[in-house]
Amino acid sequence: MSLTTSTSPQKLHVAIIMDGNGRWAAARGKARTMGHKAGIEAVRRTLEAAKTLPISHLTLYSFSTENWSRPAGEVSELMGLLRYYLRHELATLHKNNVRIRVIGDRSLLDPDIAQMIADAEGKTKDNTAITLILALSYGGRQEIVAATRALAAKVAAGELAPEAVDQAAIAAHLYAPDVPDPDLVVRTSGEQRLSNFLIWQAAYAEFVFQDVLWPDYGEEHLRAALADYASRDRRFGR
Repeated sequence: MSLTTSTSPQKLHVAIIMDGNGRWAAARGKARTMGHKAGIEAVRRTLEAAKTLPISHLTLYSFSTENWSRPAGEVSELMGLLRYYLRHELATLHKNNVRIRVIGDRSLLDPDIAQMIADAEGKTKDNTAITLILALSYGGRQEIVAATRALAAKVAAGELAPEAVDQAAIAAHLYAPDVPDPDLVVRTSGEQRLSNFLIWQAAYAEFVFQDVLWPDYGEEHLRAALADYASRDRRFGR
C-alpha cells in the first residue's frame, strides 16, 4: 500500500496510545509525574512531525476513564498538566492552524477544565492544517453505552423506530461522529492491547506496536509506524 495516490497524498487518521511515562520515570529514578511532563514534550514533537506527514487527524489517548482510579495525587498532577497544556499551548496551536477536538466524558472533569476545552475547540474550529483529538476521561465501552442510551431514549420517545438502530445510527451518536475512523492505531512501550481505546472506530484499523516509551517518541518513530502501515494490504474483509 502506498500513502500517496497519483493526484495527492492519502490523508490518514492516526491514533496513538501513549504508554510508558511511568516506566520512563522509574528507569531514571524519578517520580511518575516527571514521566508525564516528559510525555508532553513527546506530544509536541509528534504533532509537529504529523503536520509534515500525510496525516489529517491525530488522536492521542491522554486520560482514560480507568485512569480516574489512580492515586489522587497523580490524578491531580495530570489534571494540572492538562490545564497547563490548554492554557499555554493554545495560542501556538491556533497560530499553526491546528484544530483541537476532545472526546470523552466531560462531566467527570473539573468545570474549569471543561470550559477551557470548550474555549479551545471554539477558537480553533475553523483551522485546517491538522485536527488534534485528545481522548480525555475516555473509554470505548463507555462511549458505546452513551450512544446506546441516547438511541434508546429516542426509541422510547417515538422519535426513532427500533429497526432503524443500525451501525450508522450508533456511529452517529458517538463522541465525534464527523471524525473518520482511524486508519492506524499505534501503541508505544511494547504493550499490545487496545485498553478500551476507540473499540468501535478501530474495527478495521491497522495496528503497530512500538517498543519505545512515550517520552522518547518522536518523528522517526511516527515515520516508522507509517512505513509499516504503507507496507500492508488493507482489504476490509473483502
